[in-house]
Amino acid sequence: MLDISKSLDNFISYIIVEKGLSKNTALAYKSDLLKFIDFSTKKGVQIESLSHQDITDFLWDMKVKKFKPRSIYRMTESIRQFYKFLHIEDFIDNNPTEFLAIPKIPEDLPKLLTLEEMKLLLNSVNKSDIRSVRNRAMLELLYACGIRVSELVNLKFSNINLDDNFIQVIGKGSKERIVPFGETAKKYLNLYLKMRRPYSTVSEFIFISRLGKKMSRIAFWQQLKQIALQAGIYKNITPHTFRHSFASHFLSEGADIRFVQEMLGHSSIATTQIYTHISNSEIRQKHKQYHPRG
Repeated sequence: MLDISKSLDNFISYIIVEKGLSKNTALAYKSDLLKFIDFSTKKGVQIESLSHQDITDFLWDMKVKKFKPRSIYRMTESIRQFYKFLHIEDFIDNNPTEFLAIPKIPEDLPKLLTLEEMKLLLNSVNKSDIRSVRNRAMLELLYACGIRVSELVNLKFSNINLDDNFIQVIGKGSKERIVPFGETAKKYLNLYLKMRRPYSTVSEFIFISRLGKKMSRIAFWQQLKQIALQAGIYKNITPHTFRHSFASHFLSEGADIRFVQEMLGHSSIATTQIYTHISNSEIRQKHKQYHPRG
């Protein structure tokens, strides 16, 4: 009989080490599979004995319980990958997910800021105190590089080159990439680092709180929400909005999609292509708004 607890732990290690998935993704997979295991236990059937129909019943049960389509999609993928692992490791003879249908999920285009809104938001952070300068430097770098907020707050002094204007980013799956930034971001980074110098021995991380600790994602998000409101922007803005805006604005100005893919750290160009849809939808909207026959 399959030791389900041990198999689950081995699977999580496998997707982190062999597949290069992030710990957050692995934790999400584990959460999905614990629900699935609980379903199997209540049904009185071992995981290795569940049929294709049993798995379909579980997914339908999740839908009845009002789980979002995107969550059900991830659950399906978690189960598929788990059974694939069990089959590869010869723990099971047959894979019941081999012909499992992948649920469709609605294509939600990312929320983003227009160029005018981005300029308004950035320029609204214009005070000279160290917190304001730090926030401006973080926002400028976020928009200049299109990096994730986790990559931003984890930047260390060893990851930044102010002479040649680039940062070394450790992304998902511990993959490294080099991302350039422009003169505006450099200006505010230099200004912040000059003001931060008395606290230079406090932390190896570039962006710190008033207590000298590394800025957290949540603390930065809270700062961003306040900045947006003060700028008179009432969209639901998150740090990821800057990443989406960066990609969309770059492509709208004619940048090559493979360059944008490299900057964002996407392993597949298909992930980057969603921003071409945004650019196209913006073009259609402008045509409808301004063309005399629109």
